[in-house]
Amino acid sequence: MAQILYQVKQSKGKSPASGKWFAKVKCTDTLDVRQMAKHISEHGSIYTQDVVLGVLEKFRTCILEMLLESKKVKIDGLGTLYCTIENTRGGAAKKEDYNVGTHLRALHIRFMPEQQQEMNISSRQFLKKARFLNIESIGSPSQTSTTGEGNQGGGNNSNPSPNPSPAPSTGGNGDDQPDMD
Repeated sequence: MAQILYQVKQSKGKSPASGKWFAKVKCTDTLDVRQMAKHISEHGSIYTQDVVLGVLEKFRTCILEMLLESKKVKIDGLGTLYCTIENTRGGAAKKEDYNVGTHLRALHIRFMPEQQQEMNISSRQFLKKARFLNIESIGSPSQTSTTGEGNQGGGNNSNPSPNPSPAPSTGGNGDDQPDMD
C-alpha cells in the first residue's frame, strides 16, 4: 500500500515556531507528463503511452488557455484551477490611478481541492485517506511505531496498521514549500 513518506525537521528562523520540530513530506521523485502517461497506460488502459501523452499534453495546453481567458477549470474528483492576482504593496491611492503595469505584481494559478462528499480531497479528508511512514525508519526494522504509521520494516507491508491519529502536523507555521534537499 502506498504511503506518504515524511521526515521530522526542526524549524529555523525567527518565527515563534523556531526550534520546534515538524513533519515535512519527503518526495522520492517528480514525474513529468511522459512518465505519467506511461504510468496511466500501464493501469490496464487500452490506450498506448503515446495516445495518453497526447491527451495529457492537449489537456495541459487547454487548461492554460482557459485560465488565460479568465475561466476556472474544474477537474471532477480532483479540484478546480483558477487564477488570482498579486498586487504591489500599498496599491493605488485612487481607482483611476490603478495601472496594471505598475500595480500588478504577479498572476498566480491556484488549486482548490474537490470538496463534494464522495470525492472530498480537502486537506482534512485527504489526511484521513493517507498512510504515513517516517523516512528515517526505512531499513531499520528495530524501530517500532507508536503512531500507527504502518510497518516500519521498509518494504513489506503485509499487515498495515490504521492511519496515524493524531497525524503528523506541519505545526501551522506556513512553511509549505517543497523540501528540495
